[in-house]
Amino acid sequence: MTSVLHDEIAEQPGVIRQLLIDQGDGVARIAEHIGAAQPRFAVIAARGTSDNAARYAQYIFGALNRLTVALATPSLYGVYDRAPRLAGAVVIGISQSGQSPDIVQVLIEARRQGAPTVAITNDPQSPLARAADGVIALGAGVERSVAATKTYTSELAALALLSAHLGNDSVAKSDLLKLPDALTQALDSEVAARAAAQALAQASRCVALGRGFNYATAFEVALKIKELTHLLAEPYSTADFKHGPIAMIEPDFPVITIATGATTHDELTQMRASLLERRAISVVLGDSANGPQPGEHFVPLPGGLPEWLSPIAAIVPGQLLAYHLAYARNLDPDKPRTISKVTLTK
Repeated sequence: MTSVLHDEIAEQPGVIRQLLIDQGDGVARIAEHIGAAQPRFAVIAARGTSDNAARYAQYIFGALNRLTVALATPSLYGVYDRAPRLAGAVVIGISQSGQSPDIVQVLIEARRQGAPTVAITNDPQSPLARAADGVIALGAGVERSVAATKTYTSELAALALLSAHLGNDSVAKSDLLKLPDALTQALDSEVAARAAAQALAQASRCVALGRGFNYATAFEVALKIKELTHLLAEPYSTADFKHGPIAMIEPDFPVITIATGATTHDELTQMRASLLERRAISVVLGDSANGPQPGEHFVPLPGGLPEWLSPIAAIVPGQLLAYHLAYARNLDPDKPRTISKVTLTK
């Protein structure tokens, strides 16, 4: 069974290793430029997979840099031509292709208003890159699969690198060096991911749950499942899920939970127990501190990373789950229907 998507999933440890080598000095200069502006908050413009990277940024810039982070509403800049005031903001555009006109327009307007701007993109010659003061090039190489994998993890790593330099945090910078080995370890989850995919093969809907830093992981797992398998997959924070949507759960309703780190351990353990009581099909992507419970389909996550970096490795088993679920449903993961690699929105 050969697949372009599978090959690109396997490339991720090397891509992240090279990004950390190539972009460290440039990101340090970008962080110095941002620091000189003393921003009070950050605004991030993105779409699709990159929007899930922006959700991750909300947590790391908030937790590590004490910055309030807002997701931009690009339609205000293009469709409605009513751009918000950006005084005091640093504005970051995230786009794998760097081609989306609405994301580019946000950065153009931010520069017009005098806000420092950063582009995170796989194409350093793209319109998005040209619109920004500083560029973090992902260096992921050509991503041939429609579903983004290596560009997503490299976006997360670029954001983590920027956060560490903004805080001039030597411990965080050192922790980043653990990422390539953690992603290599994450690839070892494939057998378990394939088995879990079989448990979901007959489903028509599912829910993905995450909390804290891995809230973004729940969104990205759900997106990959929707793109590759045509299931209706809805992401939730476990906190929000308890406030009503849990009423959906009945016997054999599939739920995917990302369970990693100590901070949310008790809450996630209680949620997992509740799902088993309701006889849900429970798939858990968990680390050793959040180990398997009887009745769950468990997919191991690598250990050794601080919680703020765990989403960069945690998504890899999620990608493998979606990949094998496509095959389990007799679909070609390299040819998802009706979607293309680059989507241009205004």
